[in-house]
Amino acid sequence: MQPAVVWDPALLGYDLGGEHPFNPVRLDLTVRLATELGVLDGVELLVPEPATDTELYRIHAEEYLAAVKLAPTAGWDVGHGLGTADNPVFSDMHDASALVVGSTLLGARKIADGEARRAVNIAGGLHHAMRDHAAGFCVYNDCAVAVSWLLDHGFDRIAYIDTDVHHGDGVQAAFYGDPRVLTVSLHQHPFTLWPGTGYSAETGSGEAEGTSVNVPLPPGTRDAGWLRAFHAVVPSLLEVFRPQILVTQCGVDSHEEDPLADLALSVDGHRTIYATLRDLAERHTEGRWLAVGGGGYQLIRVVPRSWTHLMATVLDRDVKPETPLPPNWVSTVLRAAPSAEVPPEMTDGRDTAFRAWGDGVDDPVDVAIRDTRRAVFPLHGLDPDDPRD
Repeated sequence: MQPAVVWDPALLGYDLGGEHPFNPVRLDLTVRLATELGVLDGVELLVPEPATDTELYRIHAEEYLAAVKLAPTAGWDVGHGLGTADNPVFSDMHDASALVVGSTLLGARKIADGEARRAVNIAGGLHHAMRDHAAGFCVYNDCAVAVSWLLDHGFDRIAYIDTDVHHGDGVQAAFYGDPRVLTVSLHQHPFTLWPGTGYSAETGSGEAEGTSVNVPLPPGTRDAGWLRAFHAVVPSLLEVFRPQILVTQCGVDSHEEDPLADLALSVDGHRTIYATLRDLAERHTEGRWLAVGGGGYQLIRVVPRSWTHLMATVLDRDVKPETPLPPNWVSTVLRAAPSAEVPPEMTDGRDTAFRAWGDGVDDPVDVAIRDTRRAVFPLHGLDPDDPRD
């Protein structure tokens, strides 16, 4: 079964306008780069339909949908987090946002129906949207809607892993009391970055205690530290939780050049993360993996390369790091942005080797590792201080 790739130029309509950092050009440049490199050769791109109101009601309140629909023509403040600097009102906001949700749902359906084991939607990943308000550039939460839909279509153990630099707060909130969903978020420490949530002590409520997992990383964390933390926490929890499908939000604002945050990963680190997620899906979910995009605001140097690696990984068409950027793609960029500094290759030239936690060396990320393991591991019958667990 060929993996499913969801894409249609209509997804560029989710455009917050002006100088807003959430610029859809990043999606266009990614698809162009993947096409030029041959990653999408012979792949039928699946064209989504907008999510219906009923599908959106899985996560969002009726009054919120009404406000989103009304906002572009309203002459007053409709509230619900709309009309702010982060979440400006734009034309066709409801339709454009519903199409993003529909694109992630299409990938989920292909997996649930057995037509694909993997699916990728780089336009998705709007993980901050809450039940009744917009937040963090996100109007509707496609990640949460897809997880909710999957729970009603053959899955009762879903692992959601969020690698965006910001805490995956909207998805955590949607399933904070649901033991069927394991949410894991690795992000910059909430002391230092919006939205100010995602502490290790946020572990879920009621019978779901232990199914919300947060790894808050210090500013400046590089590839080796990020991977050290990931491997110290995630594989053991997946082994115990036994998910049937992996849903991953793959924001790339963790890159050192991203203008909105302060982690220091590289494109090579992102590529390694995607390969790791693929391996975990093969090991734990019979390969079932739904991957979506997310944040990422270095529009030329980072997002297109990292998400091309994401699509290539999903398709088992891994792009070698030393691959030169295609001249046609570079020309397209320089025509639109003549002063842009375009990287020469699909790599930042970084070594992503890391030391496994428990080596006796006190790494800067080890505070987060210890806090998270001690908060969550005992709830799953694991020893937080034993590196074998």
